[in-house]
Order: sequence, then C-alpha cells, then structure tokens
Amino acid sequence: MRALCIRIWRSRWTPVAGAVVLASIVPIGLASAAPGPRQSARHSGGEFGFGHHAQWVSSWAASPQTAVPGTPDATGFNNQTIRNIVFTSVSGNFVRVRFTNTFGDQTLQIGGASIAVAGSGAAATGRNVPLTFGGQPSVQIPIGAEALSDPVRLHVPALQDLAVSVYLPTATGSATLHSLGQQNTYVASGDHTGDNSGSAYSNLDNSWYFIDAVDVLPQPQVRGTLVAFGDSITDGFNSTVNANTRWPNDLARRLDSRRDTLAVADEGISGDRVLTSDLCCGVNALARLDRDVLTRAGAREVILLMGINDIGFSVTQPNPVTNPLTDVSAAQIIAGYQQIIAQTHEAGLKIFGGTLTPFKGAGYYSDAGEAKREAVNQWIRTSGAFDGVIDFDAVVQDPSDPLMMNPQYDSGDHLHPNDAGYQAMANAIPLRLLLDLNR
Repeated sequence: MRALCIRIWRSRWTPVAGAVVLASIVPIGLASAAPGPRQSARHSGGEFGFGHHAQWVSSWAASPQTAVPGTPDATGFNNQTIRNIVFTSVSGNFVRVRFTNTFGDQTLQIGGASIAVAGSGAAATGRNVPLTFGGQPSVQIPIGAEALSDPVRLHVPALQDLAVSVYLPTATGSATLHSLGQQNTYVASGDHTGDNSGSAYSNLDNSWYFIDAVDVLPQPQVRGTLVAFGDSITDGFNSTVNANTRWPNDLARRLDSRRDTLAVADEGISGDRVLTSDLCCGVNALARLDRDVLTRAGAREVILLMGINDIGFSVTQPNPVTNPLTDVSAAQIIAGYQQIIAQTHEAGLKIFGGTLTPFKGAGYYSDAGEAKREAVNQWIRTSGAFDGVIDFDAVVQDPSDPLMMNPQYDSGDHLHPNDAGYQAMANAIPLRLLLDLNR
C-alpha cells in the first residue's frame, strides 16, 4: 500500500521519494497535568462546570506517524503557522484538541493555537477561538508526549470541516504528522492563528501536522466513539482529496441520521501492518493499539480491518528497512488479531472484524498471498472471536472474479476502493450491530 511505500510531497517542495528506516516505538506521556481521554469532563472542564457524567468523544482523529529522515518533514518548521483542516463526525458545544510530539526529536514549542469552523480553502468562518493550555497560550511538549488543550466553548457542527491552526515560533525538529490524509493542509509564515482569512496561507500538502484528535462534549444520544482501526483502506487512500469520502466518513454520515449514534475516529495508516513496523508506514497495530484505540476519548467499539499489507509484503523481497519481516503466515496474522481482540475486550470495548478485500492485480499480489487472505478471512468469518463480522470482501469483490475488486469500486490500482467503493463498504456495516439496538 501507500504506493508500495513511496511518499510524495506536494506544493512546498519538489516531489521526492521518501527514504525509509525502521520506526522506533516511542512511549506516550502527557506534557502536563492535562486529563486523559477517559476522564470525565468534570475533571477537565474546570470553570465550565460540566456534569459529573459528561464524556468526551473523538469527533475526529488521525494516527501520528514519524517523519522520514532526509525529507522536509524531518527538517520541520520554524516561525510558521500550520492550518489543519479536519472533518467532524458528531457535534458538540465544547471542544478540545490533542496536540502531539509523539515522534519528535526535540521538545516542541507551540506558541499559539486556535480552532474555528472552516470555510473555503484555508479560510475560517465565524469565531476563531484561541486555545490555551492550563490557561496559558503556549505549551512545550516533550519528546514522545502529547498535550490536551483546555476545553473551549464553540459549537462544532457534525459532518463539518474545522480549521485547527498551530503556531510554531521556533524550529520544531522532526515533525509528527499523519501522511496521505487526502485533505489539503496550509502553511503561513509567522503567527496567523487568529486569521479568519486564508490569504496568508499557501497549500502545504495532504498531511496533518502536530494534531491527532479533536474531542467534543456531545449530546446525550452520542453513546461513545467507534474507532476504525486499519491501514490505507481505512485511511481512505485514493479517495477524492478534500471530499471526506473515506468509509469512516461515510459511516459517520449514516450514523448522523440516528437518534442514538456514535462518534467515528479514523485510525487508519496507509501501509500499516498488524505485525511489522517501518518508517514508511508507521508502527504496527499491536504497538499503537493503546494510543490510537484503547485510550481514544469515549472509545466504545472498534472495527478492525488490517492484514492485507502483512500478506502482500510477506511474499516480496526482504529488506532490513522497509520489509524486515517476510513470509508472514496466516496463523501469525491471526495470532496478532487474537492479541488485539483480547486487549480490546480487557479494556471493555467491543470489536468487530472486517474481512480483507480482494487484491488480485495489485503490485504485491501472488497466489501464495491470496491463499493467506482466504485463510485469514475464513477465520474472521467462522472463529467467533470477534463480537461481530463485517464482510467487506463480499461487498466489493467482482461477481465474475471474486479474487478481484469490482471494477465499479476499483480506484485503478486493484487494491484501494474509489469513492463509490468506500461508500459501499460503509453501507454494508449493520448499524444495529454497532448500536446494539436489541438490548
């Protein structure tokens, strides 16, 4: 996936192919006494007087990744403002942002930050609300740490773009980012966090920088957060840029029409694997499970769709940098699933398994890999280990050749769906399963 581990940087830099090395697994710590995602809003709201049982949920999320050495992301930023555009899943009248230096190589200085409902391009509309940290406009985030902003009063609509701006007054060093986000991000020289106009900004690329969640205090009918945990198919690779047509977005649209509903947090990483970490694609699923899933604000349920990269790369040539673990078996992938299921259940969450979608014709397809995919899918469907199964494979396969993706759903690389394919995947998820309407 991720075009077989080649990143392309646009706009600010000449496009380059990213060099890759093994990613380190960095522990997470909070930069200050900011509350964790599972704490009640009473303990994180202070003077806002939130009720004791109020619960934050993640209206938007994206998994942090490390910058590839030798690229502009690894050089970082200096006296610049980044405006990230993110798409909400549920509404709320109070909001907070989680900032990340998870994979930084030095302390990150945030000189100012703000949030607003986004307009066209880099513009913001309505109130552009400053964010604070313990009442202060700036914060230092140590290496490997994250920081929650103080809650602010702002009506965040559901299914709406927000503009989250962060001013970086000094050299950041290597940037923590989420690459290939299918969403334009913008950069300006100096501090422009307070600008409603987008005139100072120019297009940066399609990654998000230094943020990994926007949490809201929702209405009571929002039962919690559903975490979509996967690879590039969950990340929405090859979907239309700026259109928010990833399958988790489409699922959020379906849920929005329900009286009882869930926030949806997209924790997909292009190229990610269940068992193997590398710098191109991020840490493996087991290594990021706690950070990206189990401690996500309001986490209640998980949809797991991952393993096709373990299969595809397992039959390619070994490489100590990008492909250190070869000849991965179906049994090893299943063992990884069992660990994810066990730890998710231990945390009190439900987990639903998604079958692996067809990949015949993709760059790393092989008959041996197909046999592994079929074995893994058979286990997902029949083991009873998950709390439910979502048969994505059956939804997007070509009726005339089930080993291939249906041409009407194929983005063209025979691996990733197009917008219609992602919509079909979202439509195939039984909302009754997620919302447990029979209880």
